[in-house]
Amino acid sequence: EIYTLSLHDALPISSWAKLMAGFWDPDKGSVNFGGQSLKNIPFSQLMQEISYVAQDNFLFDKTIMENIRMGKPDAKDEEIIEAAKAAQCHDFIMQLDRGYQTMAGDAGDKLSGGERQRITIARAMLKNSKVVILDEATAYTDPENESHIQTAINNLVKEKTLVVVAHRLSTIKNADEIIVLNEGKITARGRHEELCESSELYKSMWEKHVSSMDIA
Repeated sequence: EIYTLSLHDALPISSWAKLMAGFWDPDKGSVNFGGQSLKNIPFSQLMQEISYVAQDNFLFDKTIMENIRMGKPDAKDEEIIEAAKAAQCHDFIMQLDRGYQTMAGDAGDKLSGGERQRITIARAMLKNSKVVILDEATAYTDPENESHIQTAINNLVKEKTLVVVAHRLSTIKNADEIIVLNEGKITARGRHEELCESSELYKSMWEKHVSSMDIA
């Protein structure tokens, strides 16, 4: 296992992700990465190993090209375009007034939430870290953008370890292991099919999710 967590208090689900990314230190217990406590790993070194994609991703008021290049400052333009294609954002970028040279605007406000998300995933692809943490990455996206983002995620995680925090269960259905949290505590773990059989909470959540998709 890459991560081991020993936390004594129940935590909101996104707090787990921030602890695993090293953004916070636990008040009690410990978070280990590769057998080492995160407290003993320099943050700069940890960031070389981890890409973190949140539901609200900040883009700088730079060009789209430069925003993606932040994942790998010495990347060539061709590498950035390849990452954008894999992240399902090349087509909409090319429809912008100046393509990759279009300014993202203050905090990326010239783009939709789903478009910002895909650019952030392109940045993570370019970074090519071993571990990717997706913290509610599809929380606010519409069905069309969710489909694009899911394809981008599938491209992103090849030969990587992916940790996904999600309430939208279609995002995690094919995961190798799903951990079910209730009020900050683990109540079940396993693959999707197993949990539908063994966890009443997960089964209920899945049925509600499928029902909401049918209504939409």
